[in-house]
Amino acid sequence: MVKIVECPRDAMQGLTKFILTEKKVDYINLLLKVGFDTIDCGSFVSPRAIPQMADTALVLSKLNRENSTSKLSVIVANKRGAIDACFFNEVDILGYPFSISETFQQKNTNATIEESLQRVEAIVSLCEKHKKAPLIYLSMAFGNPYNNPWHADEVAKWIEKLASLGVQQFALSDTVGVSNPENITQIFSTVIPQYPNLEIGAHFHTTPTTWLQKVDAAFKAGCTKFDGAIKGYGGCPMAKDELIGNMPTEHLIQFFKEKSEIPNIKLDAFEAAFDKSNAVFLD
Repeated sequence: MVKIVECPRDAMQGLTKFILTEKKVDYINLLLKVGFDTIDCGSFVSPRAIPQMADTALVLSKLNRENSTSKLSVIVANKRGAIDACFFNEVDILGYPFSISETFQQKNTNATIEESLQRVEAIVSLCEKHKKAPLIYLSMAFGNPYNNPWHADEVAKWIEKLASLGVQQFALSDTVGVSNPENITQIFSTVIPQYPNLEIGAHFHTTPTTWLQKVDAAFKAGCTKFDGAIKGYGGCPMAKDELIGNMPTEHLIQFFKEKSEIPNIKLDAFEAAFDKSNAVFLD
């Protein structure tokens, strides 16, 4: 069965105008009714770095998970953030952005890859202690603009290394929108058969005209877990291209609905969240 992860955190985090806490709560509560596998709802990082997420703790305290099957995930960038996140029973998954590009790792988390491995070890240990699941966003999984080494085998090498530390969930991240059907097929056809006991999903950033070929290639290569954001809001500020946003969730739903692969999504609840999104992101 295909799983869809909705990512309001990724959609919101780059906006300079602060979204009121109550708006975030109302929106995520609508998302909790849809039937998404997981909702990426906030982050425990420095408010100086991501001021939009400074109210994550307050948002979590106001969410209504009654009758919702969706898990909640948050992003952390270091051990301190992981400790803060573990205090919240509402949090099921702690995500860490681990880049296979040394340059981007330092830009994104102010740490080298070696230092990030130490952070992952600490995060995994905390997750085990507090009954959370660690998730690695494998940034720059499809290439990078820095001329750092990249190959499908390099992706597989880091998945194996991180899995040896206790990570079982991965989201291969197309951080700056450079994926294409060829490298998507190459990577997922390599890593999914090689690591059948791991959950390896796709976190694509895309232009409005390339989303279909990316989803189609990944699905044909065996990927059954996809991250999205309603209307494609958000994306990586590093992309420096206003056309590169998140994968539009409505496209994912339509794509898999046509393949009869997505029985858990409640379309009426999705419509309510879809209609609410403009008030959240554009007001």
